[in-house]
Amino acid sequence: MRAADGMTGEQAAAVVEEPAASPGDERDARWRLVDLWIALGFLALAVLVVIQLWIDPNGRVLAGNDDDHGIFLFMLAHAERVIFDGAPLFYEDRFNVPVGVNMMANTSILALALPLAPVTHFLGGGVTVALLITLGLGGTAFAWYWVLSRHLVRSRLAAWIGGVWCGFAPAMVSHANGHVNFVSNYVLPFIVWQVLRLREPGRVWRGGIILGLLIVLQIFINEEALLFAALTLGIFAGSWALMARDEARLVWRRFTAGLGVAALTSGVLAGYPLWYQFFARGNYHGQPFEPTAYVTDLASLGAYARQSLAGLGVVTRRLSVSATEDNTFFGLFGLVMIIVAMVMLWRSVALRATAIAGLALLVMSLGPQLRVLGFSTRIPLPFALVSHVPVIDLVSVTRFAMVPATVAGILLAFAADRIGSYPPERRRRFWIGMTLALVPLFPKPLPVVQGDPMPAFLTEGIWRQYVPEGKTLVTVPLPDVTTGRTGQRWAALNNLDYPTPRGYFMGPANAPFDDTGSWFAPHRYTSELLWSVREYGFRPVLTDADRLRIRGDLDYWRAAVVMLVPDSRNGSLLRSVLVDVLGEPQLVGGVEIWRVNS
Repeated sequence: MRAADGMTGEQAAAVVEEPAASPGDERDARWRLVDLWIALGFLALAVLVVIQLWIDPNGRVLAGNDDDHGIFLFMLAHAERVIFDGAPLFYEDRFNVPVGVNMMANTSILALALPLAPVTHFLGGGVTVALLITLGLGGTAFAWYWVLSRHLVRSRLAAWIGGVWCGFAPAMVSHANGHVNFVSNYVLPFIVWQVLRLREPGRVWRGGIILGLLIVLQIFINEEALLFAALTLGIFAGSWALMARDEARLVWRRFTAGLGVAALTSGVLAGYPLWYQFFARGNYHGQPFEPTAYVTDLASLGAYARQSLAGLGVVTRRLSVSATEDNTFFGLFGLVMIIVAMVMLWRSVALRATAIAGLALLVMSLGPQLRVLGFSTRIPLPFALVSHVPVIDLVSVTRFAMVPATVAGILLAFAADRIGSYPPERRRRFWIGMTLALVPLFPKPLPVVQGDPMPAFLTEGIWRQYVPEGKTLVTVPLPDVTTGRTGQRWAALNNLDYPTPRGYFMGPANAPFDDTGSWFAPHRYTSELLWSVREYGFRPVLTDADRLRIRGDLDYWRAAVVMLVPDSRNGSLLRSVLVDVLGEPQLVGGVEIWRVNS
């Protein structure tokens, strides 16, 4: 054959012999492009939700739950110290000095915080928080879209509906107000899919090991969400087996064998961290509150969350325990469409079992007695029977409602996939209802407040001249839950370069006498005194014995310097107490400090 257009004969032959692209290849390329645009759309929506924090991530604080924003800054600072300073992985000794903090007993998100330690180190923990919340929302949506579109439904639109609901449901956007762990749910869809695949032949070892590895990864992101997934899958499997006995008899051996392999794999890899969590120093048992204190209000099912487009804060606050716990709030049309989807899919045994599992967790989230419109009734509910079961008693009850929120997204995806086989009029009504359900739930940007600016004493490293190795910098108000968030935030944004006493974390109330879980360090005379001055605004009259007790507490905290946070509530009264005990302060780097001599 004669070469043409300057090609040699060999080149021309190669062109002729190269197979032409098949229609299937072109279709796959188009679908990959669709997947890319969907992923970018989820990311853009997540950025919109977090946009006000992105404007100044190290200077702003999430207004919905600034306390939990601060605790995750601490978690990220710990991970930075692990990577850059070689600090212990499961324990932090530069916070809550001199006792320290058991990081496995806290939501330390190590699987997320360790890989992003360079971001925390070079750009600041605030940037990492904004990044994790953004990737959590968008990543969870895309993970569910991926599993649905690849394995469960035929329609990409149906998978998109499931993804956008699971990633941006009111519960997810609500938890984005500070709960980095609860928005990072992108491993869970793959855990669910791997569990379902264990019924297939030949999946015992390979599927069990993969599932075990995913479980270990989820342990280091959010154990509470893993518990929810396990309960849901257990109820699903039990319901399905009862309704499909013949098929269950065929698969139960390999299914349970695969679960055994997964348990063995995860047990070997996570055994020591879990032992450290429950038995090493700093462990605790139970919560600082009764598990039944925070429950789902039945009326919230048809209401709109404060962060939804149709939401009204005055209504939501009546029906929700906090801005980070709007765990249902499907809206009127959303609730109707969920019921419609359940009716459409009820003949499918698997989807009926899915709905049953979601309903079971919804009932659990209602607590031991029904609450309606903010009022507790005397109507008993099943949760009263299991409220004190170990592990269950560690959960804030209303969070069980995150499961039906996700189940709703799955059912809506399957219903959207199935509606294509219905008559045109039914299809039209369905899509009108779906539009009315989704549009009012469109998320609004998370509210933020400006955090207290860090003084030059910290930003310029002046503190290093005053705090020798082994000593601490004590900020007043003391770092604590709700009252000392500025001191904790500043320490965390400095990646715990200077040690600090107390703080907001989970630990024993008063070890070794009381190992009940607590949000703060055991009370001491000075912490109680300064808290009362700040909260109630009174000037205490100190005796010599009181001054000795305060100095004793400062010695216990290994204090080198006490620093008064500017513009604190009742700051002048706090200053007068410090002057009474430590004398007149120095003005250094924009703050008043007191040097402490043992």
